[in-house]
Amino acid sequence: MKTLLIDQIESELGTICLVVDGGKLCALDFADYSDRMLKLLTAHFGPVDLVAATDPGGFSSQLRDYLSGNFDIINHIPTNPGGTAFQQQVWSALRQIPVGTYWTYGQLAAHLGKPGAARAVGLANSKNPISIVVPCHRVIGANQSLTGYAGGVDRKRWLLEHEGVDCNRIGNRRPSGGSNKKAGSNTMVQPSLFDA
Repeated sequence: MKTLLIDQIESELGTICLVVDGGKLCALDFADYSDRMLKLLTAHFGPVDLVAATDPGGFSSQLRDYLSGNFDIINHIPTNPGGTAFQQQVWSALRQIPVGTYWTYGQLAAHLGKPGAARAVGLANSKNPISIVVPCHRVIGANQSLTGYAGGVDRKRWLLEHEGVDCNRIGNRRPSGGSNKKAGSNTMVQPSLFDA
C-alpha cells in the first residue's frame, strides 16, 4: 500500500485537500469531492494510505499564497499527476495558460497539435487530479460558458475572477443539466481517509 501525505487548508472556496508523494503534489481537490480525489489517487497508485501532515513540501503555504494573490507561486510546484501520456500532455499544456486568461477546449486541442480533439481534451481535463495548480479552471466551453469544472462552476468562476478574468464578459450562460456544489461548502474529508 502506497503511503501519501495529506493536508487540509480552509479557504473561501471551502476546505481544500492536498496530497503529496515524494516531494511532488499528486492531488489537490475540495473536501466535498474527496471521493473523486481518492478514486483518482487509487487509479494512479493502487491502494493508498493517507497520512495527515502539516504543510507537506511547503505546498499548503504556497497554495495559501496563491489564494492571497501571489499567482506565480503555483507555477513552481512540482507535480506527479499520473495519467496516460495524452492526459499528461493536456495537463502540462494547462500549466501554460497564463494567469488572467482562458482558452476554450478547442484552443487547448489546437495548442497540442490536435485541433479535432476538443472532446478528448475535455475528457482529460475532467480527470485532472490537481486542481488549481494544474489550472483546468482556465478552460471554458466553445460557447463561452463556464462549464466542465469538477469542483463546480461557482468555484471555477471564483478562481477566474480571483486571477483577474472579467467573468461578466464570459460565462454568463450556466451549463444546462447536472448539479454543481456551491463554493464555500465546508464539508470535511471523511476521517477514514486519514491514518488513525
